[in-house]
Amino acid sequence: MDQFIGTMPVAEKQRFDVARLETYLRAHVDGFAGSLEVEQFKGGQSNPTYRLSAGGKRYAMRAKPAPVAKLLPSAHAIEREFRVISALGKTAIPVPRTYALCEDEGVIGRAFYVMDCVEGRVLWDQSLPGMANSERAAIYDEMNRVIAALHKVDYRAIGLADFGKPGNYFARQIGRWSKQYQASETEKIEAMDNLIAWLPNNIPEGDEIAIVHGDYRLDNLIFHRTEPRILAILDWELSTLGHPLADISYHCMSWRIPPGQFRGIGGLDLKALGIPPEEEYVAAYCRRTGRERIDHWDFYLAYNMFRIAAILQGIKKRAVDGTAASAHAAEAGARVQPLAKMAWEYAQKVIAAGK
Repeated sequence: MDQFIGTMPVAEKQRFDVARLETYLRAHVDGFAGSLEVEQFKGGQSNPTYRLSAGGKRYAMRAKPAPVAKLLPSAHAIEREFRVISALGKTAIPVPRTYALCEDEGVIGRAFYVMDCVEGRVLWDQSLPGMANSERAAIYDEMNRVIAALHKVDYRAIGLADFGKPGNYFARQIGRWSKQYQASETEKIEAMDNLIAWLPNNIPEGDEIAIVHGDYRLDNLIFHRTEPRILAILDWELSTLGHPLADISYHCMSWRIPPGQFRGIGGLDLKALGIPPEEEYVAAYCRRTGRERIDHWDFYLAYNMFRIAAILQGIKKRAVDGTAASAHAAEAGARVQPLAKMAWEYAQKVIAAGK
């Protein structure tokens, strides 16, 4: 994971006029002073992320990777990120303070926003090597507490009533990712074809609406340097109004996926590590959100594994077309078929149970 940790000089294709950015920041960011220095974070490659330093203070800047004219209409939606983070700043949800959104491409050639650079720990390995069992348990409990708190936020009260289309979340998502997968298909994967046919006809009854992060996982969180406390949730690119059970079941896929396959902890001796088993973790979420239990869990797992397989297939197709970094894209492409097979196995459990 070293390739994702820390900063580097700004990549050639992501460079911009630093002086123009400094002029903008002086005019739009309260208290900005000093000479601007810019580094690029190694992670956050979908939307390039930069560390800005000036006057003894650090900021983080998220930018689109290119001008709007060169991007897909709904991709790289940093405006949505800025909006949801700014709104959640009025709540107890840990997010960075936001300062400014710039959609004028005349400043650095693409849209961007500026927020606080939150200093802390980003934990990449979900087995949390080198920690005591009590520390691991506390980290997992904090992740659970925060996602439960996010799902309980009154989105209307903080001005996000129109942040997404309310209702029918699973149907819309399954339709979207089916089309994306089919548009980027490079080989026939029987499990994906089966899922595309089966998922829309087996969505559980009942609907709920909450703010969903869309990619809530350990390495999208910044923890306090010494305490098991989340200081900031990052990477809100996939956030919307959606079904909270889609969000928590996505987060819990880690328990089902082996290490090395999309950062899983499946098959590890969790008791020896002090990491709660999935059932215990889900029960804690239920207590915090006022649920008795969660039914249809296998459907939610099948849906999320299908969704991730579709996303990874898109990366694989870009590699085939020569528009993605070959090493990472090839690695992503190799995970499509195993995830699709796992998803179809969970679907078959639902079928076998007659639900």
